[in-house]
This record gives sequence, structure tokens and C-alpha cells, in this order.
Amino acid sequence: MARRTRTADQTNDLVLHDDASRRSSGKGGWLWNQAKPYASPWIVTGGAGLVGCGANVMWGDSPWAGVGLTLASVGLTAATWWAGKMTGPQRRLHSAITVAAGTSWVTAAALSGPLSGPLPDLYLMGGASLALSWNIRKVMRFNDTDTASSDSDKGLLEKVGLARTKLKNVQVEPNRVTVPYELPAGELTNDDVAKAIPRIASALDVPTTAIRVQHDPDSARKGQFVIVPEDMLKTPTVWPGPFAPGESVAVPLRIGVYDDGSDLVLPVLDAIHILIMGMTGSGKTEGALDVLFELLSRKDVVVWLADAAKAGQDFQPLLPAVDWAALDTPSAGAMIAAVQAVIPARTAWLRDHGYRAWEPAAAQKQTSPKHSCASAGACGCPGMPYLVAWMEEAAKLLRDLGDDVFTGIAQEARSAGVSLVVSMQRASGYQLSTDTRASLPAAMCFGVRGDDAGFALPEEVLEAGANPAAWGNKRKGYVYMVSAGVDEDLYANPARTFWTGPSGVYEKAAAWIVQQFAAVRSPIDPVTEGAAARVAGDLFTNRQARAGSPAAPVTPPVLSEEQESVQAVAALVDTEDAALDATAELPAVGHNTEIPAAKPSTEEARELLEEMVSMLASVGPGVVAVKDLKPYLEQIGRDRSWVSKEMKRLAEEGRLAPTGEEGVYRLVPVLAGV
Repeated sequence: MARRTRTADQTNDLVLHDDASRRSSGKGGWLWNQAKPYASPWIVTGGAGLVGCGANVMWGDSPWAGVGLTLASVGLTAATWWAGKMTGPQRRLHSAITVAAGTSWVTAAALSGPLSGPLPDLYLMGGASLALSWNIRKVMRFNDTDTASSDSDKGLLEKVGLARTKLKNVQVEPNRVTVPYELPAGELTNDDVAKAIPRIASALDVPTTAIRVQHDPDSARKGQFVIVPEDMLKTPTVWPGPFAPGESVAVPLRIGVYDDGSDLVLPVLDAIHILIMGMTGSGKTEGALDVLFELLSRKDVVVWLADAAKAGQDFQPLLPAVDWAALDTPSAGAMIAAVQAVIPARTAWLRDHGYRAWEPAAAQKQTSPKHSCASAGACGCPGMPYLVAWMEEAAKLLRDLGDDVFTGIAQEARSAGVSLVVSMQRASGYQLSTDTRASLPAAMCFGVRGDDAGFALPEEVLEAGANPAAWGNKRKGYVYMVSAGVDEDLYANPARTFWTGPSGVYEKAAAWIVQQFAAVRSPIDPVTEGAAARVAGDLFTNRQARAGSPAAPVTPPVLSEEQESVQAVAALVDTEDAALDATAELPAVGHNTEIPAAKPSTEEARELLEEMVSMLASVGPGVVAVKDLKPYLEQIGRDRSWVSKEMKRLAEEGRLAPTGEEGVYRLVPVLAGV
């Protein structure tokens, strides 16, 4: 196969020289360039004639010269046979016969003269025949439609465990060779080809990522090798600017280039939910910036960004263009709860306006009677832009809030015009639930360790040659992308995201995006805004003011004097005494001890607890802690541990939402209506 690639490259060179000769020398030059690759055997034949004539002049009368020439002829023939042991048997035999015939004629011509006896006829007929035989061999090498007869290919395929495999119709492009194959029926399958990729790469002396296999979906033994011998991604491509500035998010996002120079594009509406995975230093953040640059230059998309791990450190220049930036765990928890709440609200709006799924027309003012919630005519409702909820370094959120916090969003948001982006270093089953991972149909996998690629890329893509572990963090920005709307043949092709520049350059580019497209970006719609505000409260309504401070603290609730006093006392209590009721009075000594009031039943205690939770949450940003209920334990008739268990039960029933802090919960609309 290696020789086929070189031959094809020679063909490309021939075509290039052919084009040049047409421009410079006209038809005569074109004919010469066409004939030049076939001239070598004829030049050698002419040289043999000249050597025979010269040898006759020098040694025609010397018997010792005859002995020397005979020995030289035999030695050259033997040397040719020995040197050809690394080639195929056909080429070895052809070469030996040619050398034997040529040296024999030269010896005879030197001893008896080139024009004596049958030597002139042998020279003309034999020399021409040998030269033509080599021309025919070259023609067959250029135009062979079934390379299974290639001796070198057979030897290579036998070495890698694919004996009797047929290769045919080699297609050559700049830095790309496509070789269709057909495996022997009943002996090998496409799975065997996938296993042989490392051995093929070793035989061709290229990296394993340079070879991919595209299986024929209609056959278990047919497909094609795609070989890219030179890594064209070594030099990063500087971000060229927005791909479709001011256009809809329905237009795919251009975020990099493939190794053949074509654009790496991410179709958001087809991808829906995206998993971005890569180890530290693999360029995952650089890829995220490329995606955000594209999103923030579009007219009908709103971005919510949660980054509790780094407090938005990598995205600071872009935060003014982000509708909601949640930069701590409580805010991120509120964002997740808000996304869960807006999904049914957005779905209902789309349904009432005649949309089966979100489309660009839904983001515009509803002036069409076909998309109206009114009984007659257009309703004129404000449009609903697309929503992208970006969870950066999601591993921290999963640790704090549970490994299934994204499951409901991923499963239900498809028809609501909501995309979930989960970015993390390792999407293992210990961090991301299996259900959530299965609900993220698109993936961008940067460099990883070991077998971690299996958490992001489908098995068939890995079998086709995708190997991000070969990069690790040594090839920053290198990525494989799998998504609906992308040609499946490109899944195993490596790509590289754009480089947004060093520190200083990136900040200028981000500032330009923020300012240039401020008037283009859509504000959030009333439906999404209302649903989010009901769940997240002040964390959402004051989101723009909080975005300027990466570590903005949660706005404290307005407490009564009694509550402030209780919290001040609670702060002074040791941890081991936290379960004790510090507000309880000591019973009186003697016979005048009062009989305590009857203890509420379980149902009554639960009703009282819900009332207290609703009351406490209403005076703050929609959150309540177990310790806040300490002054009311006597009224409820239960201890602190019972209250803690009941609040966990309410959270499991979906009536409270965990915030990530131990014992602190957020009110949801169901309980808010109590």
C-alpha cells in the first residue's frame, strides 16, 4: 500500500508538470511531459548499445576482456536477483531477466562487434521489447483498478493480519489517500480491520490518528481506508471571526478546521445537548470560547452560564454578553432549578403558538395567524429566543448537587428550544449518571487519558480510528466531534478548534464580540424570565448586578429581630451541641410543673413545617435552612433531626430543591403556593 501512495503522488506531480508545460511550451511541451515518465527504459536501451560499441573498440581483440565481461554479466544478474528479495517475485524476476539480457548482449557485442551476426536484430527487437515491457508495467501501475495483485500490498496486508484483502480504486487528494477494501468472505470482518489499525500505522510509519476506517453500512466486509500522512493541524488556525454574524442560531457554528482543511461546524439545533470532555491542558476551554463567540454573535439565542468551580475565570470578558452568569454553587443550583422550571413553560408557549419544536420564527414577534395564541388573527406576542444552558466544569456541580441533576433537563428540553452543554474533564459513571450521558447525543472529545474517550465517543467511532488518548494534553485544541447534522464519515477525523490568541488578544476579541453585537442579541423572553424568577428569586432577578463580581455572595434574606437573635446564638453553639434546642426552657422544680400541650400528630406537624418553610423562604431569596426552623421546633413538636428528614423528603418529592449547601433548600412553585 505504501508504494501505491508514492505512485499516486507521482501521478499528481505529473499532472502539475503537465499543467505548467501547457502554459509554457504548448502542445509539444505537453507531449514531452506525457512521454517523459516512460523514457527511462528507452534511454537505458540506447545506453546499452553505446556501451557495446565502446567495449568492442576497447576489448574486441582481448580474450581476457571476454572472460571479465562474462563474469561481470553473471555478477550483475546475481546482484539484481539478490537486491530484489525485498520486492515482489514478479518485479524481481522481471529485473533479473532485463539485466541478464542486457549484459549478455553487451558482452557479445564487445567480443564480436555490435553489427555481427544476429546482434543488430537482437538489439532492435529484444531491446525494444524489454523497454516496452517496463512501459507496460508503469502504465498498469498508474491505471490498475484492482491493486490486489500488488505484491507489496499483499506483503503489507499479510503482516497486519489482513491477508487476501482486496484493495482497489485508489483515490488521491492533497495529503489524503482513500483506499477501498474488500475482505475475504467468511474469513474477516470490519472489526478485524479496526483492530489492525495500529499495525497498519506501524507498517506505513505514520501515527495511528493518521489512519481511519469508514465501514460500508451495507456490508460487514467492505469499507475504505483514509490515510492522512501529514498532520496539517500542527499549526493552529487563528480565530477568523464570526461565521454568520447577526444570523440565527439555526446556522451551524464554525469552531475550527478538520485535518483536510474543511470547516469544523457544530449544528446546535441538531446537536441539542452537548458533552464537552477533555483533560487539563487539552484545549477544552479554547473550544468553549469558540462556541461562545459564535453563540454571542447570533440574534436569537440567550446564554446562561454556570461556572461554580472557577467563578467564571476563563470567561470574564464575555460575561457582559451572557444573560445569566452563575458563579457559585448556590447560584448554579438555582440555575439548574430554573432550567427545569422553564422547560414546561416554554413548551406550553410553543404549543399554544402552533410550533411542534423551536424554530427561528419562534424568536420573532408573533404576527402570523398560523402562530397565534389568540382565537382569531395574530396575537402579537413577543418571540422566544433559543436558550443555551452552559454548565462549565460540571463535575463540581455533580458532586455538590448529585449525579442526576441534569437528567430531567436532558430528557425533556428537546422540544422546548433549550440546549444543555455539559463541560467536564471526565464524564465517568461515578460523576455523570448513565441516563444523563445517554441523553447527551452530541460530544466534543479533546485529549484524554487511557480509555476515557469511551465516556464521550461511540464505540463505532473509536473502532474507526478515533484515538484522543494519543494526544492527551500534548495537542491543545485537537478534538473529535460527533453530532447529528454532521457527516458520519467525519466522526473519526481529527479537527482542531480555532486559537483565540494569547492573553490580551483574547480580551480584545471578547470585548469586540460584547460591544459589536449588543444590539443584535435578543433579550430574554417574558415566559422564560417569569418561570426562572419564580424559582430562583433574587438570584435571577438581580443576575446582571451580580455578574460583575465573580464571587458575589448570596443576598441574605431580610430577617426579623427574633430570627437574627436566634442565628447569632446558633453561630456560637459548638458543633457537637448543634442538635440541642438552645431555646428550650428548663422545667420548673417541684409540684407546680405545667403539663405540656398535646403533641401534634404527624400530619399536623408536616402541615406546620410546610407553613414555616414557606414563611421563612418568602422573606429571603427563596431559600430556607434547617437551622432557621430551630425557634419553631416546640411548636411543631418535633426535634431537629425529624425536621431535617422531612425537608429531605420534600426535596425528594420535588417540592424543595437542594442548593448544594448542607441543610439548605430552595422553594419551588409547588410549595410556594401552599
